[in-house]
Amino acid sequence: MIDLSGRIALVTGASRGIGRAISKKLAAQGAIVVAAARAQNARETVDEIIGAGGRAEIASTDVSDARQIDALVGGVLERHGRIDVLVNNAGIARDQLMLRMKRDDWDAVIATNLTAAFSLTQAVLKPMIRQKGGRIVCISSVVGQGGNAGQANYAASKAGLIGFVKSVAQEVASRNITVNAVAPGLIETDMTRAITESVRGDWTARIPLKRLGTPDDIAAAVCFLASDEASYITGQVLAVNGGIYM
Repeated sequence: MIDLSGRIALVTGASRGIGRAISKKLAAQGAIVVAAARAQNARETVDEIIGAGGRAEIASTDVSDARQIDALVGGVLERHGRIDVLVNNAGIARDQLMLRMKRDDWDAVIATNLTAAFSLTQAVLKPMIRQKGGRIVCISSVVGQGGNAGQANYAASKAGLIGFVKSVAQEVASRNITVNAVAPGLIETDMTRAITESVRGDWTARIPLKRLGTPDDIAAAVCFLASDEASYITGQVLAVNGGIYM
């Protein structure tokens, strides 16, 4: 069984869906979770963790603001003295065909999905080097591997995370810091629950395992990569997609 007892885990985008599931799973394995999201949006996540007997705290942060990221990381270090796990999960989508995509929608998606991961990773590397170890996991996407019409901005951000992970992993491997990505496929979220049964059926038919994934499927992969069991894995992309992209 994975044991993360006492480890400090910072999770961005922790307010719902995959981020909430990751936060709850890390806490269930013993980690002290810092659940970061805009405003007080991660309050329910933290309450659920504490209600289940875990340890968690809320961190109000806009990850597209570099100053807020510095304050977030500085606050965690002040309270706990270390950061053992960083999960770069925060992400947005502003879909549109390339011919109609506004520059603001491109910039917003890149800032939240990719640049924030750069800023957060850079901020935690020095403390991780001082403590002689750490785990960084970035949430990419099957769209970053195979592309998708109408999502050039989102696909670019998620593909960028893959190149980012592979590069940083090479830089910090000698410091006992691993850097990996998880690439979800089609996952049961608020968005997918809102689609029609017809579209849902079309999606399911394309997946070899014949079901959409769950946030818990992604959370399990993240917990594994954050654990000692994954100590010899770095620079990798763990695809959790039911076989839709191989």
